[in-house]
Amino acid sequence: MTTRSEAGHHRPDPAPDPHPRLDTGPDTDRDTVMGERRQLINLAYRLLGSLAEAEDAVQETYARWYAMSRQQQDTINSPGAWLTTVAGRICLNLLGSARARRETYVGEWIPEPLPGRTEWVSGRPGGAAVDPADRVTLDESISLAFLVVLESMTPAERVAFILHDVFCHSFAEVAEIVGRSPAACRQLASSARRRIRTARPSSTPPPARRTGIVRDFKQAWEAKDIDALIGLLDPEATAIADGGGLATTFLHPIEGGEQIAHAWIEIAHRRPAGMTFLEQVVNGQPGVVAQVDGVTVTVFAFDIVGDRIKHIWVVRNPEKLRHWAAH
Repeated sequence: MTTRSEAGHHRPDPAPDPHPRLDTGPDTDRDTVMGERRQLINLAYRLLGSLAEAEDAVQETYARWYAMSRQQQDTINSPGAWLTTVAGRICLNLLGSARARRETYVGEWIPEPLPGRTEWVSGRPGGAAVDPADRVTLDESISLAFLVVLESMTPAERVAFILHDVFCHSFAEVAEIVGRSPAACRQLASSARRRIRTARPSSTPPPARRTGIVRDFKQAWEAKDIDALIGLLDPEATAIADGGGLATTFLHPIEGGEQIAHAWIEIAHRRPAGMTFLEQVVNGQPGVVAQVDGVTVTVFAFDIVGDRIKHIWVVRNPEKLRHWAAH
């Protein structure tokens, strides 16, 4: 049985040995183990902000599982808990290295947008109780606005917060992943909540109203109606684009509603022949996509506060749009 390192110190990435949840367990055949994959992908995407990286992390998790002998696997009481622990540790390590990689990224880095609502996976039953005011729904935790806030957290804060507040794991379970004491993990989650409260205002309009605002923005944009665009944008709005050096876009954030409106009018004037704008659901929220010959080339996600658009995220990096091929 492994032992947890002292609070405040990260434990090294686990070797493919049995997790301390031992005892003769249930059937661990392939269907049972692979049945955890969807849950692991959902978790890893929220931890990493990239579906490609999430899929790699989950693949590595399963590689470690199948590197064990059947006898070792059978000693694990809960394969799902073991897989979650290993995936969480892999994601924690990836978050640390991702910061260094993003320092060399061309332009701004935005989490990978996903079409539609994707798969919502319920939090684990029986997890530690959380004040309803602190509970983050899975729908909210998948929005691009929320994922952007997660980027401001330390890797340990992000892991503790997502595992506990979103996926209902106890702090004892979180401690096994983060390599700190349960009390330290409680503090990490608390710090993460403060970041969320600071960055995420509560004056978000209902879904129908958000859809209407995005539709009005799209129509004003296509009509090149700059006054209408300014009226829909918060005076302190920001627009950020991610081309990753692989697609042309503005490299620095655009600050201010009027400045954004003028930039979007310029985009409308330079719109290539055959490009169409469509209303689409982006990470569970109303958004807009640009398509050329049926291929999605740009995804626009919006953060709406009150009755105005506060943030626009523009993703043009083709490597982040591979899941939009059929949309």
